[in-house]
Order: sequence, then C-alpha cells, then structure tokens
Amino acid sequence: MANHKLFGTDGIRGTAGKPPLDPPSVRRLGAALVRALPHGKESPQFLVGRDTRESGGWIEAELAHGACGEGAMVTSVGVVPTPAVAFLTRTGIYDAGLVISASHNPFEDNGIKVFSGKGEKFNEAVEGAVEAIMADASWSARGGEAGTVPRADLVDAYLDHLRAVFPEAPHVVPFPIVIDCANGATTTAAPELFNSLGFETIVIGNRPDGRNINLGCGSTHPERLAETVVERGCAMGVAFDGDGDRAIFVDHHGHIVDGDAVLLMCGHQLLREGRLKGNAIVATVMSNIGLELALKPLGIDLIRTSVGDKYVMEEMLKRNLALGGEQSGHIIFSEYLFTGDGLCTALNVLRTVALTGRTLSDLASDLTTYPQVLLNVRVREKVELGTVPAVADAIARVEARVAGQGRLLIRYSGTEPLLRVMLEGERQDEIRGWAQEIVDVVKEHLG
Repeated sequence: MANHKLFGTDGIRGTAGKPPLDPPSVRRLGAALVRALPHGKESPQFLVGRDTRESGGWIEAELAHGACGEGAMVTSVGVVPTPAVAFLTRTGIYDAGLVISASHNPFEDNGIKVFSGKGEKFNEAVEGAVEAIMADASWSARGGEAGTVPRADLVDAYLDHLRAVFPEAPHVVPFPIVIDCANGATTTAAPELFNSLGFETIVIGNRPDGRNINLGCGSTHPERLAETVVERGCAMGVAFDGDGDRAIFVDHHGHIVDGDAVLLMCGHQLLREGRLKGNAIVATVMSNIGLELALKPLGIDLIRTSVGDKYVMEEMLKRNLALGGEQSGHIIFSEYLFTGDGLCTALNVLRTVALTGRTLSDLASDLTTYPQVLLNVRVREKVELGTVPAVADAIARVEARVAGQGRLLIRYSGTEPLLRVMLEGERQDEIRGWAQEIVDVVKEHLG
C-alpha cells in the first residue's frame, strides 16, 4: 500500500467490495483514523452515518470494528444526510464524523468521508497522515468478526438546527413545492422538515431499495422533478443528491436553476441583511463568468478555487466568509455549517423567494449565463505553457480579446495526457474560433 493515494477531492471513493473499499481495507482505515488522532485522548468518540446503498451496512460494521480495535467508541446515526453527521459531530461529544456514501454515483460505488470534531472535512495534511499510517506495514487491524454498531436517533437535533435557517416560515403564506430525495439519505429528513415548516410538499424519489439511489432521479437527473413541478402547478422544485450535500432547483416553468444562480440570489439577500462577511463569495474555476459580472455591480467580489467543495471551505475559513459553493449545487453557508448542505441551501432559497416576493424564475434571471466552449487536445508531455513562446502568445491574444467580458481557463487533465481549453464569452461562434486557435498551436508544438 506504500505511496498509495486514498483520498480524492471528496474522501475515499470506489466500487464497494473492491480495494480500497474491500472489508480488510475498510477495517484498517477505521483503525488508522484512530491512530491519526492527536495522542493522549482515551476512548475517542466517532459518529458514523450513511446513505441508502446496500453496501453501507457492512462498510459501517467493518469501519467501526477497526476503530474500536484501537480503543474508539463508535455510534451509528443510521441513514442521514452527510451534513447531518457534520453538524452532530460538531455539536456533540465526537472527535470525528464518518459518512459512508458515494454521493451522486450509482449504487455499486460507495465512499467514506471524514469530518473533524469541528464538523469540517479533513484537510489534505490530515488525509496524508492517514494514508501514511495505512501504508505502514508494521501494524495490523483487529481480527475477528465485525458486529452490530450501537445506534442513536439524533436526526431531530439536525432538523431543529435547519428550522432556524428560516425563522420567518410560520408567517409566510405556504406555496406548493416538489422535493426529489434521490432515493437517498434525505428520505429520512427532507419530507419531515418541509412539512413541519408548512409547505405544501410533493415528494418523489423517496422509496429507496438499496440499489435505486440516484437512478433517474436526484440532482444529476432533474428531468422528472421538472415534469412534476409543471404538471402539478408548483412554485418550484428542489432535487438533492444521494447523500444530501447538494441541491439543484427547478422553477415553475421547469427550467433548471444551478449553483451559480443560487450563489447570486442568496449572496444578494445576505448582503441586504448585512450578513455577507467580507462582501465576497467563494466559487470554483467552473463557475460561469456571468456570476462574476453579476456580482460586480453589487460590490461583491468573487474568489475562485480549484474544483471541490473542500477547497471552497478552506478558502472560506481562511478569509472568514459567509457564502461559497459550486455550480453543481454544493453550497456552504458558514453561519450554519462549514460543508455543503442541500437542505440548508433549499431553505435559504425558499427564504429568499419569500422575503423578496419574487419567483425563483425571476431571481434566477438576474444571472446571465455566458456561452462556454470546452476543447481537449492530446499532448505528448505536460510542460509549463509559458515556456513555449508560440503557445504563450496565442493564450495572451485570446485573453486580451475576452478581458472584462469573458474568461479563459487552461489546465492539464489530472488523469490523462490532455490539455483542456475552456473559454467563456458573449458569442458562441466567436469563442469557439478563439479556443480552436489555442488548440491548433498546442497541437503544432506539444501534440
């Protein structure tokens, strides 16, 4: 296992039953997580939750068996959204929170995310320490058969925390909404939450069978949600992903409203209330230039990070900011939690709709999404582009053309010998031609 990278941008992910998610590796990981904690803590407390995948039960048991073998005490909260584990870990007696989920992936996959006692995802330094312990062949995890993990029903505390996001709800005239639970973790929380706030709620994607998580439903497949919203004449709809840490919306016309539009409308609402710390929002390099241009006249800066909500979180922590997120629907409201929370996001959007008196469609129209072109070019080696004069000149020419009204992003693929050229601007045909200029020069000199 030496030099083996386990953690990706969102924890450990793979096919359930195969390395690194085979029983021995999962058990060893449970033990390694205890060993990575600061020394001196006797009987560290771990909280574990999971989504609805059929593999979640045995992964939970193996993870707990390994951790308990190193002296930890592990409590299961059962099937709950990922942010519920983060919240309960932060507010309880727990030293770490473990989530067993592969988010929006199909049921055959699974994964393990780890939160610190502060309710924040492990940073890369801690992940590296865990990987080093896993690779150390001088120790072994406890043997024997994994048993049942002690259970605690704690979801009500999480729901109470969420209701505080929308304190005006009892005084708002309720309007009909559709929620899509992706046959995943939000099935145990979302219907109760929205019904308790007085919304006329139609629920779909709420019959999990262990294999239908994200199957034709949820944030990655919002088509059925859109159809239901229009057919039932609802004001809006929201689709969660399998573990409930992201949300994608649908307006009353059935049009998709993504994370960029949510950042704009919620950022503006927080600004009006004096709650937008630093007058800045964090997004990733994938957010459309239209978001940046829409925020500018409001006096709100956009700070960009690499793709991955953990990078958004780290930047928000560093700058003490209130709002950040991804176009994909991972939105972080740091006043409530330092991780993406689909239910919290939905409540903030509903609150913004209610307090402004505008429809979701109208609020989303404040964002002009610019055309985007993405071209890939195969390269023989990944050299620094500034060291190739012809390529550097081509990039500089295109950057000058889009300055102030567009955006050029060039990066190498992390897994393939490809250079990715992404260009945003006002006219699709124009930016496609400019992107092709760069690709042609790269092919000539690096292809």
